[in-house]
This record gives sequence, C-alpha cells and structure tokens, in this order.
Amino acid sequence: MKPEQLTQLGIDAATWYTPLIDMFARYNINTTQRQASFIGQCQHESNNFRTLEENLHYSADGLMRTWPSRFPSADVAQQYANNPEKIANKVYAGRMGNGDEESGDGWAYHGRGLIQLTGRDNYSACGASLGFALLTNPELLLQPKSACLSAGWFWGKRGLNSLADSNNIEEMTKRINGGVLGLEDRISKIKAAKQILDTYD
Repeated sequence: MKPEQLTQLGIDAATWYTPLIDMFARYNINTTQRQASFIGQCQHESNNFRTLEENLHYSADGLMRTWPSRFPSADVAQQYANNPEKIANKVYAGRMGNGDEESGDGWAYHGRGLIQLTGRDNYSACGASLGFALLTNPELLLQPKSACLSAGWFWGKRGLNSLADSNNIEEMTKRINGGVLGLEDRISKIKAAKQILDTYD
C-alpha cells in the first residue's frame, strides 16, 4: 500500500499511513484483499478515519428507539437525553465487564478507536496485548497509532482475516457490528479500496 492510495480514498495519509502499515505487519493483514477489507470496514465505522469516538448524543425519542428496554418511557428517556456521559453509564452498565451505572465505567470505556472498542473487559484485554494502560488512560485510543492497533487487535481476535480472504463481508460485519448495520456501504467501500489498492499490485 502506498500513501497516495489512502489519499485517493479520502483518508489523510500523513496521519494514517505509518500507523496502518505498522499494524498491518503486526496482524498479518498482508494482502490487498485483507487490507481493503480492513480499510473499508474502518471507513464505515469511523466516518472515513475522521471520528474515533462513539457519538452518544441522543434525543429522548432516539434513546427509546435504540434501547427500548432501558428507556421504556419518555419520562425515563428525558432524564438522559442529550447527556452522552449519563447515557453511556446507563446503557453499558453491567455489561462487558462494566460495573453498575454509578461506577462510571460505561462512560470511561465507551466506544473509541477505528473499530470502536467498548467495555472494561475489551479495554483490559486489548491494553494487556498492546502494552497500553487503557484502563487508566482510555483516551489513548483517540490517537492514530493506538486507534489502529486496537482495531488490528480486534480484527485478529475475531478472526477477520479468514473472512476477508473469502470476501464474506456479511459475516465480517456481524463480528464487528453485532448485526449487518450499513452492510451496503461497507461492501461499496471495500470494493473501492480493493480497486485502488490493486492498481499498484
């Protein structure tokens, strides 16, 4: 992969080229198919490598639509609307290794990185693997190097290279997203990345 290929994809090569190349080597993302799959998925997840933090700005209606079991009424939802920290502490409480709502774990370990790492357990395991103190410094995932490495760690942990090899974008998306949200956009971005990466092969 060349810096100009990232530029063609609308990605800031000065920021992202070196972190991506280093991470690709570490996690054996070493074919154009694997690299295109990684880049396309991350483009979707991170607004084309521009957004490294989960957007938790929800209205009361949005909260009730997104988490109906946690916000069963407008009265409950209004107490949390447009307060990202409070929302994170509620919706991520008691999950993924997080403590209860009052612990603050939901906000401390909300989604960060290129493929948004979420939850105390994931921050702990990823940090241990990478040698980063993510439990005490979760904001490290907002830096390009660690944002890339955390996504590579997740990629490897979920076995996504083999799915990239078979171009199974639907299953890949399920392992990243838990469902198939944005599948058509992901397919389109992976295809575009592959076409550009192949031009220098």
